[in-house]
Amino acid sequence: MKISEILQSGRVSFSCEIFPPKTGTDIDHVDEVIDGIAALSPSFISVTYGASGSTSKTTASICEKVMARGMTPIAHMTCLSSTRDEVHTYTEKLTALGVENVFALRGDRPAGVTEPGPGQYRYASQLVTELAALDRFCIGGACYPDGHVEAHDKAEDIAHLKEKVDAGCSFLTTQMFFDNDVMYSFLYRAVKAGIHVPILAGIMPLTTASQYARSAQLSGTPLPPRLRSIYDKFKDRPRALREAGIAYATEQIIDLVANGVQGIHIYTMNRPENAADIFKNIAYIRKTKI
Repeated sequence: MKISEILQSGRVSFSCEIFPPKTGTDIDHVDEVIDGIAALSPSFISVTYGASGSTSKTTASICEKVMARGMTPIAHMTCLSSTRDEVHTYTEKLTALGVENVFALRGDRPAGVTEPGPGQYRYASQLVTELAALDRFCIGGACYPDGHVEAHDKAEDIAHLKEKVDAGCSFLTTQMFFDNDVMYSFLYRAVKAGIHVPILAGIMPLTTASQYARSAQLSGTPLPPRLRSIYDKFKDRPRALREAGIAYATEQIIDLVANGVQGIHIYTMNRPENAADIFKNIAYIRKTKI
């Protein structure tokens, strides 16, 4: 099923993300993660594509495993370090497997590389344009509530996002954020710019001290004072820190749904137990109609 159809169901969508193992590690754990997430009946499962394509060989096979469990996958695809021939090969593989959804990303710039090579892409919008021309996939794109770190300002970031949507993105998913007011401001700017596709809110429950340490770097924004206080109070008590992180993410989701956000995407970090605890907290909210 295409995600665009899922998002038209009349209910708030709740999806989860998983990522392939790093090269050389056992893939058996991914089967356990898929089973754990599938048991939660998410709207769909997003399967990431490693930095510079480092785990791309297993992304398609994991999508196949997701479909075998009766779930809808969306395969990530990065393009900055890929040639058009490589992208074509990958899309053919996805089509052969029956994957109907692709999440089109520029991807991280490889270390030491400042300009794309011959036959390579510069922007995600170029990848979106080529995927849309195939007329096979529902295409998702990424967005950044506080602006992309490489954009000169938020206006430029929204302008580039509009280009991506106009090129063929059917929906957008945000990078993680921890302050809902930042999200609401972003949604206002997006609508004002003429972006009217569904925008799913990316939520990452911070449940370990190491996640707090990396979160600001990953999201490009500092932690809000309330979340920083949680870390300062419970950083030496792992169980309490996890419980507080689940509660904070739950409260974020409740507020977002109450304010009309159409979809919630949980960055599970391959820990289905975190998504399970959140879903338990919002069992009836998950049935909310848009």
